[in-house]
Amino acid sequence: MVSLKDIAAACGVSVATVSKALNNHNDVSDATKERIRKTAMELGYMPNSAAKALKTNRTYSIGILFVDEAQSGLTHDYYAALLDSFKRTAESMGYDLTFINCNKTRANNMSYLAHARYRNFDGVCIACVDFYDPEVVELVRSDIPIVTIDHVFNNRMVVLSDNVQGIRDLVKYIYKMGHRKIAYIHGADSAVTQSRLSSFYKTTYELGLSIPDEYICEAPYRSTDETYRQTKKLLQLPDPPTCILYPDDFAAFGGINAIRSLGLRIPEDISVAGYDGIRIGRHILPRLTTIRQDTETIGGKAARMLISLIEHPKTTLVETAMVEGSLYEGETVAKLDDHADA
Repeated sequence: MVSLKDIAAACGVSVATVSKALNNHNDVSDATKERIRKTAMELGYMPNSAAKALKTNRTYSIGILFVDEAQSGLTHDYYAALLDSFKRTAESMGYDLTFINCNKTRANNMSYLAHARYRNFDGVCIACVDFYDPEVVELVRSDIPIVTIDHVFNNRMVVLSDNVQGIRDLVKYIYKMGHRKIAYIHGADSAVTQSRLSSFYKTTYELGLSIPDEYICEAPYRSTDETYRQTKKLLQLPDPPTCILYPDDFAAFGGINAIRSLGLRIPEDISVAGYDGIRIGRHILPRLTTIRQDTETIGGKAARMLISLIEHPKTTLVETAMVEGSLYEGETVAKLDDHADA
């Protein structure tokens, strides 16, 4: 097994210099660090994780709490991309990830907090859960460093996608395209839904639009069956909308199927828009108008914030980071000449 002494001998430096270089200390030059790291890699050096944990009082392990009620798991495009970014960033900083068991039949019936302590995680990232679940609240209130995605807890790190601005940009674009009768099938109640729905009402009010109550419907996120039903109800109204917004891109496919089952065309007869910017939406025809959430930035920022809190707890400020998305115009919102650019 290759030791620090072997690397020191190969590089012609002291063991102390090798240790400092591999731990990225500032009193070793970048050139020396690079030479030592390259030599360590060539010799096949592997640090002793147990010794490292004893020395630093860290396990270099992060827990991920991810509970998707729709049971789509990591096939959920938005969270899969976000967690992939989190994973790549954390691994590049020397950390491994482990999912916290969220199965209610888990061994010994351990709570989320008990599982986190059992695994001795240095920190936990919480995404896509019932944030009001007593077990989640218990974990958040513990002394374990925490970062949450899209939900704010007092005095905890959080990364938010700017849902308010996203809906605002989407509605303003649809208005610019001439639409005045805009319906919104929003997701089930959550902090994200509340932000989006409030932004929808505020933006339409500012634009001088009156939205009938029957234009506002609810469907669970990613539920194509429910958006299919709600879309048919909207299109059967005496005065149907000219454009329908959906909870997310995946759910929008249910609405698209309903529209086509009625023999209508998109966007010639009815316009639609999604939310998230998943890849498949850019490959269907016509390409889906949507808001692309910046999963790369959200995941990477969450990992860096959490690791900073783990490694520098006394100097890291607990903050809320807001990440903006971007409008993807696509081809599913028609331009109505009577009102366009009005």
